[in-house]
Amino acid sequence: MKRRSLSLAILFLVSLFSCKDKVASTTEVYNNDFQTDNLTNIVGGATEEYNNTKVLGRYNNSGFTLSLSDLPKHDLITVSFLLYIHDSWDGNLPGISGPDIWEMFVDDKPYISTTFSNFPCSPTDICKPQSYPDTYPNNLHNPQTGAALVDLPRGCKPTYPNGTSMYRITKTFVHTGGSLSVKCFDKLIQTTLTDLKCDESWSVDNLNVKAITL
Repeated sequence: MKRRSLSLAILFLVSLFSCKDKVASTTEVYNNDFQTDNLTNIVGGATEEYNNTKVLGRYNNSGFTLSLSDLPKHDLITVSFLLYIHDSWDGNLPGISGPDIWEMFVDDKPYISTTFSNFPCSPTDICKPQSYPDTYPNNLHNPQTGAALVDLPRGCKPTYPNGTSMYRITKTFVHTGGSLSVKCFDKLIQTTLTDLKCDESWSVDNLNVKAITL
């Protein structure tokens, strides 16, 4: 009987999360490439030029909150955006310059808590691992693991050896409420410099939210 109950439970979970062929509708409820400096619904918003485009940011020990209301009836939400990790992020490295943590909350619940490193491993320098694409602090991956692009232009000082890494972030989660809050913040550490934003920062582009009905 226990074995049959376990089998039924597994079948239920498989059917619950096999939603690919059961999507009834998808509605885009927010989309912003920030080219027009439109910061409606964003608290903590600021835009600046980066790599010949406008981005939301750059941030250091700060972040933004996107608040949406009057959402259509839905079962799932997908949040996607481009995340730019600028300059000298130190990943999981503890001490005077790390760890460098980045987090995303949805309705005040944590969905991402991770670290990024912009120091590629080399025979002549210490390898500074990162947690992404997994959760900090229990994962050690090579720097820039999961990045869609690396060696993009720096966010600040042209003499820095570190450029910018770009990550494509997409998260889909169960959500049925009429309102939605998406918060993105960092916990960056650098105790030896005064111009913190020029040492390491982050920004976002192509922020998109879709409501999915099953």
